Amino acid sequence: MEENEQQEDALQFNSRVDLGQLQNAVSQIKSELGKVIIGQQDMIELLIISILANGHSLIEGVPGVAKTVTAKLLAKTMSVDFSRIQFTPDLMPSDILGTSIFNVKTSEFQFKKGPLFSNIILIDEINRAPAKTQAALFEAMAERQITMDGIEYEMEPPFLVFATQNPIEQEGTYRLPEAQLDRFLFKINVEYPSLDEEIQILESKHQQKTKAEEDLVSALLSAKQIAEYQDTIKGIIVEKNLLKYIASIVDNTRTNANLYLGASPRASIAIMDASKALAAMNGRDFITPDDIKKVAAPVLGHRIMLTPEREMEGLTSEQVVKQIVDGIEIPR
Repeated sequence: MEENEQQEDALQFNSRVDLGQLQNAVSQIKSELGKVIIGQQDMIELLIISILANGHSLIEGVPGVAKTVTAKLLAKTMSVDFSRIQFTPDLMPSDILGTSIFNVKTSEFQFKKGPLFSNIILIDEINRAPAKTQAALFEAMAERQITMDGIEYEMEPPFLVFATQNPIEQEGTYRLPEAQLDRFLFKINVEYPSLDEEIQILESKHQQKTKAEEDLVSALLSAKQIAEYQDTIKGIIVEKNLLKYIASIVDNTRTNANLYLGASPRASIAIMDASKALAAMNGRDFITPDDIKKVAAPVLGHRIMLTPEREMEGLTSEQVVKQIVDGIEIPR
């Protein structure tokens, strides 16, 4: 009897990292967003992962599928500064970074910070701004700083960019450079809701009446708590065979006959960091092959390029990533 009890105790899982508070916070965020957002669970989960993994996210979908609303409400669940910038073809770098203004009293130029100096930045229709503005945003995303008049200005943590774009309407848009796409942890493809979800959306909107959506969501996390949870994620354990599994997936993108451009080591790191965040959200202090498989497509989809022949055949990046992941033996 005692021997059986000892065996049961040995089999019980004891987390080496305290994940209780993190799990509770994630659950509360999902609950708050659920007051307004019906469905779109994958988008919400990936956005929360991107916050925990300290990575930017690109949200792609047709107009009206709650891309902007979800990102805005998610920012509202955190007690941090929030900026929303609508990108347009005439937007200039100074419109987002800020500009130097001459101060008559001091007879000196003073730098007036623009809307990019915030914690959570929601950029609507990111592909509508010209190359100069994209270059200014690129430095901020990549280095979490900007350079103005030879002076470097650090962005206050957390600094996260959630950007949306419409995959259908391409008139008046600029294709994002591959180097800039590579700075996004995820590209999240947002689909139409199901029929049942659409009925729930209508019912919810009907019952909501005049109350603003933002008023339904409460702030839950401070900047300090976010930083603590991001540090917690770094302590999640990754076995060596799983590191090899991640590297094998990314390496396969470079030799795949369907692909013209494979993923870089930055993609490997992104898969590892996102898998750690997903594991922590599920109360585990170690990652599993399932974590890796779940985040592989949103991490790799925008970092690889199909050959022209495969693109003409209608093959998608996500399908190629699935083929690659399914073709690699899962470590035991």
